Amino acid sequence: MPLPTGHSLSHRPRRRRERGLAARLTDAGFAAGWHAVRLLPEPVARGLFDRAGRWAARRDGKGTRQLRANLRVVTGGRLSEPELASLTTRAVRSYARYWQEAFRLPALSSERIVAGTEVVGLEHLEKARAGGRPVIMALPHSGNWDAAGVWFIDWLGGPFMTVAERLEPESLYERFVAFRESLGFRVVPLTGGPRPSTEVLREWLGEGGATCLLVDRNLGTGGVPVEFFGRAATLPGGAALLAAQTGAAMVPTVCQFTERGWRLVFSPEVPVAGPGRLKDRVTAAMQSVADSFAASIADRPEDWHMLGRIWTDVPPDLPGPASTPAGR
Repeated sequence: MPLPTGHSLSHRPRRRRERGLAARLTDAGFAAGWHAVRLLPEPVARGLFDRAGRWAARRDGKGTRQLRANLRVVTGGRLSEPELASLTTRAVRSYARYWQEAFRLPALSSERIVAGTEVVGLEHLEKARAGGRPVIMALPHSGNWDAAGVWFIDWLGGPFMTVAERLEPESLYERFVAFRESLGFRVVPLTGGPRPSTEVLREWLGEGGATCLLVDRNLGTGGVPVEFFGRAATLPGGAALLAAQTGAAMVPTVCQFTERGWRLVFSPEVPVAGPGRLKDRVTAAMQSVADSFAASIADRPEDWHMLGRIWTDVPPDLPGPASTPAGR
């Protein structure tokens, strides 16, 4: 018997087509961006993306409202609403700067990126390398981690390995992998690869390699419980588990922007080895990572690009009249 008109099943093929079209348009947009932005003079590209960031802040979409709610937690509720709105605008502009640089990065020389990068706490990284140990750099979504990767490769004298999540469509995922491999990264898929990503990373670290992992995502029941800016959150525990299994030094690393370049802030190694259950050691290590992140993020919150929900009790701000000023 045919389905009644308006039944939800009758819309599924159309919805699939719409999702497929949206995915293809997204991929085409990234392809155009990587090509076109590189052709623009750098001041022009910077200006265009900065204006786009201001526009996105004024538009006050869901991502911006979640970012504002997250920044309210980071700043401890000390800012007035106009001050918080100004900070949110700066944060959205910082995120726009990340994308402008990402599109241009393959055209920038590694010499320029290295020369333009300030480094704080390098002794923590050097100590691990001097001991002949592999290194795991645990990072939040802050600043420009792709530019940081170029600096890492220069300092390491070779590539490091990282993990990429699958994106839709597959062509967009492949485009991001090709982009990061063009910078010298070794990229393994989080899922769907010929071997589990954790197995590949363990092998790489066991041979003395280095890896960079982004670990400030809320994984719900699948993550490690921590306190982050005074609130309960969960973070992926894979970096700490790998450190325990391989003897690698896990070094919290936060990327930030400077006026015309970049800054890397390395914190002391977080120990994972020792007595007690592995689960407890991993949890304690990730709490130390969260504490290190919090200290650096609080110092420059506008460079933390967390437009998603990281605390279960902190939803996006309610929509309302655009209250985000243009910022400075």
